[in-house]
Amino acid sequence: MRKFSLGFVTALVLVPVAGFAFVRLGFMDPRADIPINPLERHIAMPSLDAAIGRRAPVVQGRLDASDSSLAAGMTVYQSNCAVCHGDVAHERAALADAMYPRAPQFVRDAPDMPEHENLYIIAHGVRLSGMPAWGRILSAQQLRQVTAFLAHMDSLPTPVAEQWRRRAGSSADTAPPTRSVALGSRANRPY
Repeated sequence: MRKFSLGFVTALVLVPVAGFAFVRLGFMDPRADIPINPLERHIAMPSLDAAIGRRAPVVQGRLDASDSSLAAGMTVYQSNCAVCHGDVAHERAALADAMYPRAPQFVRDAPDMPEHENLYIIAHGVRLSGMPAWGRILSAQQLRQVTAFLAHMDSLPTPVAEQWRRRAGSSADTAPPTRSVALGSRANRPY
């Protein structure tokens, strides 16, 4: 029994040390143009979700979802976010496959995290992902507007949806979703 216990304790110590050495000594491939590996998919990404859930303060009051606020959020999104996360004219963003981990494509898969978690991610960014801390660039009001836009982008009021289509430069047959169309869930979210 003593040998078994010693072997068990040794394994408990060696496995994490070997994993740390694998990453720290450069055996993990750093390229952004390769598929996401299972270690990141099953350990890093769920731990990121847990860390955000633990740290994101709950937003006091509902975010303003008026047409004017959603339109302002759409303008912020189109100017700052669409190149990575897509828009109605480009459901697959120009930089989507050039980032690692891949940037979520919100037109195809609307964000369904709680608003306070989206606001936290937008304001503080995500390390080692390419997601900047927009809180250093955008005002608090702009952060709240773009968060409200993300929360409603799969059910935009028709005037805001039409304005987004015009701003994105898309054709009339590539319309953003309106209140009658839903886009999906967070199942394919890479972060």
